[in-house]
Amino acid sequence: MRLKRKLIILFLFLGLAIVFGLIKGAVNIPLGDLLLKNNRLVFDLRLMRVIAAILAGSGLAVAGIALQAILRNPLAEPYLLGTSSGAGLAAVSAVIIGVSRIYLPLAAFLGAVLSIVIVYNLASDRGQVADKSLILSGVIISIAFSSLIVFLVSLFGNEAMHEMNWWLWGSLQVYDTKLLLLVAFPVILGIGIIYLFAQDLNAISLGEEEAKHLGIDTQNIKKIVVLISALISGSLICICGIIGFVGLIVPHMMRLVSGPNHKTLIPLTCLAAAVFMILCDLLSRTLFAPVEIPIGVITAIIGAPVFILLLKKAKRIS
Repeated sequence: MRLKRKLIILFLFLGLAIVFGLIKGAVNIPLGDLLLKNNRLVFDLRLMRVIAAILAGSGLAVAGIALQAILRNPLAEPYLLGTSSGAGLAAVSAVIIGVSRIYLPLAAFLGAVLSIVIVYNLASDRGQVADKSLILSGVIISIAFSSLIVFLVSLFGNEAMHEMNWWLWGSLQVYDTKLLLLVAFPVILGIGIIYLFAQDLNAISLGEEEAKHLGIDTQNIKKIVVLISALISGSLICICGIIGFVGLIVPHMMRLVSGPNHKTLIPLTCLAAAVFMILCDLLSRTLFAPVEIPIGVITAIIGAPVFILLLKKAKRIS
C-alpha cells in the first residue's frame, strides 16, 4: 500500500476519532447540539482535550522514534528513559517556587535534558552504552524522580499541589488556551525538525560506523535529536502530565505497517498516535463514567504487555 493511501486512511480514522472525542463523555451530546450556545463551554473543553491528545500522541511517539533510532534501542522512549519524570519533577518544582505558567515549558525542558544526561552517564562505561544498562538506568531515574515528585506534592500539600496528583498519571483536562498554544509551537516545530533528520536517522539506526562512512556527523545529530526529544517531552508535560508507553507502542505498531524508513514512519506514526491518544482519552472518560481514569493508567495497561513482549524479543535476538 502506497504512502498516500495509508495517510488518507489514517486521516479518515483521525477525523472519526475527533468526532467521537467531541460527542462522547460522561454525558453524550450529538455533534449538532454541541454547537448550540448552551453547550458551547462543553464543546470548547472537549475540543481542547482533542487538540491536547493530538499534540501529546504525535509528540511523544515521534520522540520515541527519534530516541530508538539514535540509541539503536527498540525499548527507548521518553517515559522509560526517565525524560518524562525529569520534566515532571522540574515542572512541579517550578509550581512550588511560584514560577509563572508561561515558563513551565522551559522548566520542564531543562528537567528532561538533565534526566537524559544523568541516564546516559549512568549507563556509560568507557564511552560505551549497553542496551540493558540504558533501560535499567532510565527506569531507576524514572522511579527516583517520580518518588521525589510525590514527596514534594505531599510536603507542599495545598489544594493546587494535590490537584497535581492527578496530573502525575496524565490528564488532558486543559483549561488554559494560551498554555496550549504555547506548548503546540515547540511540539510541532520539534516534530518537523526530527522529520528533517529522517534520512540521518535511517543511517544511524543501521549502525553508527556505517553512518560515519556516509559522511554523517553522528555525534552532533544525536545531541540535536536528544535535545529536540527533550523539548517535545518537556513541553507536553506542562499540559498533560506524565503519560507513558506512547512512544513505545505506536512506533512499533507502525513499523509493521510502513517498515523502518523514517521518511514514511514519522508522518504515519504522527497520525496513528493522534488517533490512539484520542481513543485512550475517550476510554478514560467513558469506561467508568462519571468517574474519570487518568489517561496514563490506560496507556500503561496497554503498554506494559507490549514492553514485556519487546523485552523478550530483544533477549532472543541477543
